[in-house]
Amino acid sequence: MSRKVLIVGGVAGGATTAARLRRLDEDAHIVMFERDAYISFANCGLPYYIGDSIKERSKLLVQTPEAMYQRFNIDIRTESEVVELRPDTQTVLVRSKERGEYEESYDALILSPGARPIRPNLPGIDSPRVHTLRNIPDTDRIKARVVQEKVQSAIVIGGGFIGIEMAENLRDIGLDVTLIEGGPQILAPFDPEMSAELAKELEEQGVKLLMSQTVTSFQDVDNRIMVQTASGDALTSDIVILAIGVAPDTAFLKDSGLELGPRGHIIVDDHLKTNLDQVYAVGDAVEVVDFVNGSKTAIPLAGPANKQGRIAADNVCGLSTSYKGSQGTSIIKVFGLTGAATGNNEKILQRLGLPYHVSYIHPNSHAAYYPGATPLSLKLLFDDQGKVLGAQAVGYDGVDKRIDDIATVIRFRGNVTDLTELELAYAPPYSSAKDPVNMAGYTAENILSGRTHVFTAHQLEMRDQASTILVDVRSEIEHANGHIPDSLNIPVDELRSRLGELDSSKEIWVYCQVGLRGYTASRILQQKGYKVRNLSGGYKTYQMANYKPGKIIDTPKQPPVKTEEAKREGTEAKAQIASAAEPVIQATAELDACGLCCPGPLIQLKRKMDELNDGEILHVKATDAGFYEDVQAWVKMSGNQIRQVSKNPNGTVEAYVEKGAPAIGEAAVSVPAQASTSPTSASAEGSSMIVFSGDLDKAIASFIIANGAAASGKKVTMFFTFWGLNVIRKPEKVAVSKNMIGRMFGAMMPRGSKKLSLSRMNMMGMGAKMIRSVMNNNNVSSLEELIQSAIQQGVEIVACQMSMDVMGIKQEELIDGVKVAGVGYYLGKADQSGINLFI
Repeated sequence: MSRKVLIVGGVAGGATTAARLRRLDEDAHIVMFERDAYISFANCGLPYYIGDSIKERSKLLVQTPEAMYQRFNIDIRTESEVVELRPDTQTVLVRSKERGEYEESYDALILSPGARPIRPNLPGIDSPRVHTLRNIPDTDRIKARVVQEKVQSAIVIGGGFIGIEMAENLRDIGLDVTLIEGGPQILAPFDPEMSAELAKELEEQGVKLLMSQTVTSFQDVDNRIMVQTASGDALTSDIVILAIGVAPDTAFLKDSGLELGPRGHIIVDDHLKTNLDQVYAVGDAVEVVDFVNGSKTAIPLAGPANKQGRIAADNVCGLSTSYKGSQGTSIIKVFGLTGAATGNNEKILQRLGLPYHVSYIHPNSHAAYYPGATPLSLKLLFDDQGKVLGAQAVGYDGVDKRIDDIATVIRFRGNVTDLTELELAYAPPYSSAKDPVNMAGYTAENILSGRTHVFTAHQLEMRDQASTILVDVRSEIEHANGHIPDSLNIPVDELRSRLGELDSSKEIWVYCQVGLRGYTASRILQQKGYKVRNLSGGYKTYQMANYKPGKIIDTPKQPPVKTEEAKREGTEAKAQIASAAEPVIQATAELDACGLCCPGPLIQLKRKMDELNDGEILHVKATDAGFYEDVQAWVKMSGNQIRQVSKNPNGTVEAYVEKGAPAIGEAAVSVPAQASTSPTSASAEGSSMIVFSGDLDKAIASFIIANGAAASGKKVTMFFTFWGLNVIRKPEKVAVSKNMIGRMFGAMMPRGSKKLSLSRMNMMGMGAKMIRSVMNNNNVSSLEELIQSAIQQGVEIVACQMSMDVMGIKQEELIDGVKVAGVGYYLGKADQSGINLFI
């Protein structure tokens, strides 16, 4: 005789159980009860259907009753709610829309009732404008209200996964969104400094955040709803999404004798069996073991629910499979960012009193030299033996695979050395030879071995200033741009020569930008006999830890399209523009100026345009942010025509520039309001400047201006006098006849551009080296490259004859291409110039 197995609830846990049961036992009579009309749907995809990322509603339906019956021969009873469990008679009481109330017997019972959204008993909470999101009917109601009523604003209450996903998706379809969170941070699985990065992304995308606020009431007001908070604020919107958490949907079991936990979760053993004979439970309603620390917990996630369904089916069929616990691996998309976590966070470890260490790293998602590399922040938690306890990561790319790697190590009870030994796939577009996961392991090993002692951003508040010294080992420029208060700046490359500035009786707390230079500094100091600690994760982590949500109030300048109707209108308008523009913006030539800093893109643009004929179009791309305005200004001065200019989400600026003025009757296509589309004749005025200074920074500024002006079609004259002559001296010594004064000046003055010093913060030549290094790292042309570019563009470089005579400089000592002339020549050029500068 075949066994009868009842399953209460579908979706992840119930549907998986049913399918596994049938594969194990072809003869069993399997009955599934589902109180709604849908037995298996992608509940994690519901917000993305509301936000139009998922276009077709049918794609949410993983399995239909008809299809599941046909394939698995399962007796599926939808719109049938189990309202009571009667273990003495091994029956359940069912309330069915079609059959009314009836009893159904079982040989084995699997409970998968899931969790329900929490709805606190607040005034006005029954308003039809207050919605929760659990199932397909909830989704349909929210979608209908958003589309049919064309709502413009929404308030989301709760900063958990559902709340954040709803805030993002409602914002994506153009609504003004405010998110209210009762605690000081969003997304509880993350520690505050990590969730801050995700909160910042929300704010930058136009979601307003109200933190540490509780809602006290709701009130319908003129087809809108008003939300009152405990702080006295009153906010109004068109719709409210309530997402403050979930509770196990187990009220129907309270008188059954089934053992429940303190919050109503079903207690099960490692075979997912309850205290009642032949009764099992799976999914969001069960209490499970925390895989990392062994305590009891509840983790309402789809992945564990699916695994539990399979294991419960195994045990019903006598396979004796065990469930070893949940580690809470989770991931969320927040606009452009991704956040992921696995294992325990600091809050859990502190609550349980478990000892742990923490480290932070900020590596690139893949090899830095391959285009598209973006930084990610990775936090690792581990104990004194090196056992990995948890990890969190936030970034634009590669977050998921790093957390998955670490989650696997946790599942196999691995340690930080295992992280260093993982052999992970590497090619420049995907990773680095030392993957971020390996780097996290190396950093943790250094801490455990004592090669470095660390402190965290939070521990700065407890620092004893009398017994410690806080040292910033970054460059002087970085320190000037922002630093931790009360910190002394000694760059790591100067540390060995400046040890005398440190009190060896005090503990030295060092920090850099992301921790790497701080580690180097700590090794130097430690081997010199100092007691030293390094800030894990550096200044970047300090900034994350001190970010306060609620500071950004401006919304994006170009908010997303709002309603379905508006979307259709926008699509049609774009199609019309594209149709009209198609013959105009067919580029004749391409220019990739990405990676170049000002004035590089403009110089390249000018050179390329010189190669084109009138009417031909250049498509140019640049990553220099200033190029968006520069290209629009350049066409006005050069007599060319801007056809289209835009900024892409990844920061790239694209422009279509036509050589020459537009033909009569032609119109510009897709030009922003800031850009002029009227043809402008090229300016006949020139530019002239006197370069009196021999300082490196002023020389760089002079040639940047000259190159920019030349690229705009202006005739440029640079008149070098007195100390400015050193800028255009040859670097090598030239054998020329000089008097004593000339020889003396020649010996004292810098010979050529590479010997110039900074006007400020020269620091015996270190300042000049640093500014050149910064320019090189940011793809800014060196002074020598700027000089050559100016000469190639036809900039006239003139040396003052009188100054040369006074300072004993001969023409042979100047770089090639320099004209020697007097002040009268310069004044003649200045008279023809619209711009005259003295530098």
